[in-house]
Amino acid sequence: MPDAADVARLALANVTREYPNFPAHLVSSADEDTRPSALHPAFYGAYDWHSSVHMHWLLVRLLKELPDPAQVAEVTAVLDRHLTPGHLATEATYLQGRPSFERPYGWAWLIALAAECRAHGGPDGERWADALAPAVTTVDRLLLDWLPKATYPVRHGNHPNSAFSLGLVLDTGERAGLPAATLDAVRERLRSWFGDDHDAPAHWEPSGQDFLSPALTEADAMRRVLAGPEFEPWLDRFLPALRAGTPCPLLEVPVVSDHADPQIGHLLGLALSKAAALRTVAGALPDGPVRTRLAEAADAHLAAGLPAVDRGDFTTDHWLATFAVLALDA
Repeated sequence: MPDAADVARLALANVTREYPNFPAHLVSSADEDTRPSALHPAFYGAYDWHSSVHMHWLLVRLLKELPDPAQVAEVTAVLDRHLTPGHLATEATYLQGRPSFERPYGWAWLIALAAECRAHGGPDGERWADALAPAVTTVDRLLLDWLPKATYPVRHGNHPNSAFSLGLVLDTGERAGLPAATLDAVRERLRSWFGDDHDAPAHWEPSGQDFLSPALTEADAMRRVLAGPEFEPWLDRFLPALRAGTPCPLLEVPVVSDHADPQIGHLLGLALSKAAALRTVAGALPDGPVRTRLAEAADAHLAAGLPAVDRGDFTTDHWLATFAVLALDA
């Protein structure tokens, strides 16, 4: 894993690089200005909107770890250029007019970014968080409108995965300024989706382009909403192989046959996201063999994923470092 200064350089290069770009935008007329920087003046870089948002999160997250004042000033200047009230008002308007855009993955990362700005504190962090506030309010409204209609969760291992995003919202929403009622609605939806789940088909994992484990992200979400004594029996029902000590594919490090392939390369992120989930799920359990198995698997996944963070290949460099930091923070 590169040090904080190297990761910050990587993130800076990404958030300020407009092309190549993969905009998830429905073009409505031949006259429409579809330049990424016109559609998204704050989050135009890093190949796609959600990656730009979480690479901004990464920059804020790293600021206090950077030893060089000149690099701190450079990062701060870029954040000041991007996270302005005007730019973020445009982003909020875009989200409001397109209720399914980046739902829920990009929403969750925007909440996490606002929370990280508040956690950073000082004049800079408060300035960025205040500028983000209208977009946070927009996501709050979108969440409250969507959750009652979301009868079924999305369980696959890509961006629309419901458990990962709502878990991230629970981790960061209070600090970002989401009302308690919204967070309660998130918790209730997670319970209604997953509370009765059992015998997860772990042998189906991974799929060929996963960067999240459907089973582990669900378990990680449920440890956030179930009190300590409730979570362990839920996990025993959901993944009985863990308690039985029998082989479990969730504990195996994914094989990545082509690091440069944009979809197969997702499996590098899977190793890191699994490391994070295995660590946090293990931390929610009492000492014992299940906790030990999960912790050992987390270490193996982390060791496999970290060397890929900065390879000089844009297909992974535009997003992977974020998941490395999540795994190291877990």
